[in-house]
Amino acid sequence: MVGDVVVHRVDELLLAEGTGAWLLPGATPEVVGREEWLRPDFAEEDGVLRLASHSFAFEVGGVKVVVDTGIGNGKERANPAWHGLRTDYLERLSAVGFAPESVDVVVLTHLHADHVGWNTRSEGGEWVPTFPNARYVVSRVERDFWAGYAMDEARRQMFRDSVEPVERAGLLDAVEVGAEGRELVPGVRLVPTPGHTPGHVAVRVDGGGEGGDGAGAVITGDCVHHPVQLARPGIGSCVDVDPEAAEQTRRALLGELAGTGTLLLGTHFAPPTGGLVVREGEGYRLVAGER
Repeated sequence: MVGDVVVHRVDELLLAEGTGAWLLPGATPEVVGREEWLRPDFAEEDGVLRLASHSFAFEVGGVKVVVDTGIGNGKERANPAWHGLRTDYLERLSAVGFAPESVDVVVLTHLHADHVGWNTRSEGGEWVPTFPNARYVVSRVERDFWAGYAMDEARRQMFRDSVEPVERAGLLDAVEVGAEGRELVPGVRLVPTPGHTPGHVAVRVDGGGEGGDGAGAVITGDCVHHPVQLARPGIGSCVDVDPEAAEQTRRALLGELAGTGTLLLGTHFAPPTGGLVVREGEGYRLVAGER
């Protein structure tokens, strides 16, 4: 619960065991082992990080929103753990009241393969939009960056099957997100969080309403991949486009949220996924669970 808003975590899968060591090379077993609070939810006893792929789905003011769409089924991917998946993601999404045709807005925090995969599904040998009645929203900076980027074949394949079909259908909205962010619908705001990619955004959900405390929640996308980065904000991802900017963004966001009632909802955090940011030493920790 985020005030009066119910936010659903819609699971796709837990990521493969070696993902953390590759993605966050600074999060060695020795570093992880010093942070006892990461176990057992976010790390194994041997220091292996636990990461997940999921979406968040919620309804605000009658508008149904899905944030990020995971890896997707049947996609040709260079990563063997992501190649040709067959998960029940759409059934899980429908089970919590978000049948694909009922979704109004899909927010893409950025255009990486594990955030856009369910943008499309296979139909008659063609990739078609999974959410035919939704507007797919991405930062204009993000779309323009990749339009001018010299992509390798794996990334070109991802754009061919998961981004371009949405564009051809006229469903992709590349929007301006200023320094102060952009209101998407009342109660939902895109927040610029550059570094991982130039146009990366986080999503702020206002708790609002008579029953809420108004503190809301922030959905991270990939500006924070794992709770170990709360304890060690200097740990960056091997796929950050601008590592220095990514660290600055992460430190600013954690500093803003620390000691408040705002939930941090991690797009790759293993269950329980959400929690409050509290200061601890020179870093932070996540107090997991509901407020």
